[in-house]
Amino acid sequence: MLNYYSQQVSVDLGWEFYGPVIAMLVLIALAVPVWVSLGLGSIALLFITEVLPLSLFGESLFDGIDAFALIAVPLFILTGDVLVRTGLSNKLLDVAEASVGGAKAGFGSATVLGCGFFACISGSDAAGAAAVGRMTIDRLVAQGYPKPYACALVAAGACTGILIPPSIAYIIIGLVLGISASTLFLAAAVPGVMVMMAIMLTNVVMNRIYGYENAGQGFSIKRWFSVVVDARYALLVPVIILGGIYSGVFTPTEAAAVAVVITIIIGLFQGTLKISDFPKMLESSAKVNGVILPIIALSLPLAQTLAALDVPQAFVETMTSFTDSRTALILIMIGILIISGCFMETTPNILILSPILLPLAREIGMEDVQFCIMMVTALGVGFITPPLGLNLFVVSGLTGTSVLKIAARSGPYVISMLTVVLLLAFIPELSLWALD
Repeated sequence: MLNYYSQQVSVDLGWEFYGPVIAMLVLIALAVPVWVSLGLGSIALLFITEVLPLSLFGESLFDGIDAFALIAVPLFILTGDVLVRTGLSNKLLDVAEASVGGAKAGFGSATVLGCGFFACISGSDAAGAAAVGRMTIDRLVAQGYPKPYACALVAAGACTGILIPPSIAYIIIGLVLGISASTLFLAAAVPGVMVMMAIMLTNVVMNRIYGYENAGQGFSIKRWFSVVVDARYALLVPVIILGGIYSGVFTPTEAAAVAVVITIIIGLFQGTLKISDFPKMLESSAKVNGVILPIIALSLPLAQTLAALDVPQAFVETMTSFTDSRTALILIMIGILIISGCFMETTPNILILSPILLPLAREIGMEDVQFCIMMVTALGVGFITPPLGLNLFVVSGLTGTSVLKIAARSGPYVISMLTVVLLLAFIPELSLWALD
C-alpha cells in the first residue's frame, strides 16, 4: 500500500520536514480533530518538500481506503452494536460469570472474561468498555469494589478489544504492511489471551491485598451447563467468526459480513431486534466508522510522504548510531509506542509509526508478524493511560467518575500489560508458534 511512488527522492531532513511535523503535533495537542491535523500536515510536507506531486494527495485518499479488507471495519462495528441491542452481550457475560464467578474475586474476573468474549465479536475496545461497563460497574460496586477501581477494571479489560482477534487494529496494520489479517489473527490469539489473563490475575492480587470481593457461591457444573445452553446463540457468533477465519473458510471481511447477518437473524428470531431498530443501529455504527475511516484516509498520504523522504531509513540509522544493543533498541521502540499511545489513537499511530519502526525491527532480527503483535499490544496500553486514555473517558462518561481517579487505579493494569508487551518483544515464540 505504501509503495505508491515509483521514483525515490533523496531529501535532507531539515526544518522543511520538522516544521510541518511539529505544527501537526501542536494541532493535535490543541484538540484539533486528528484527521484534520494529519491532512494539513501531509499537505504542508508535500508542498514544502516537493518530494511528491501535491496532485497525488487527493488520489491517494481514495486509493488508500479502496481496499477489500477495510470493509471488515464497519461490519465488525455493526456486529458489536447488534450484539448489544439484541441482549446477546448479556448472555456472554452470564457465561463468563458462571465459568469463573464462583472463585474469590470471581465477578471481577468474570467482567474481564466478558470483555474478552465481546472482543471476539466486535474488534473494538471502546465498544467493549461501553457495553460491558453498563452491565457490570454497578454490580462490581455492590460486590464491594470502589467505583474508581471498578471503572479501571472495566477499562483495562476492554483493552482486549484490539488485542483478541478479530481486531480492527490488526486489519489496519496488516493492510499497511502487506501482511494477511488472517495470519495476524492466528498469531494474536495467544498474546491476546495472555493480556486478558494478566488483567484477571492483577485483579485477583488486588483483591488479596484489599479484600474487595469474596464470592461465596462455588462453581456448579449444572449451573454452568444451563447458562451455556441458554447462551448458545450468543456463543455461536464468535465460534463462527474465529472458526471460519482460522479454518480458512472465511476471510476476515467475509467473517465480519457473516457475523452481522447471523446476529441480526438471531435478534429477529428471538424478538429482541425489530425492523424499527435498524435506522438507529446503522446510524450509531456509521458514526463510529466515520471517526476511523477519515483518519485512515488522511494518514496514508502522510505515510507515503514520510517513506518518500526516507524517514524510516533515517530513523534506523539514527537509532543504531546511538546503540547496537538489541535489548536497548527494543526498549526504545516500546517506549515510543507507549508514549505515542498516551497522546494519539491507535489507528493513526499504526498508520504513521508502523512503516517507520518496522525497518528498525527488521534490523535487529524481529519477524514482521512479531513486530505487529508487539506494536498493537503496546499501543493497547494507551487506552488506560492519560491524557488520551479512550477507555478511561468511556467509563467516566458512563459513571460520572473522574478520569484522574480512574487513571490512578489503572496503574497495576498498566504494569501487567507492559509485562506482556516485554514478553512478546523478547520471546518471539509467543507470537509465532501458531504459524510454525
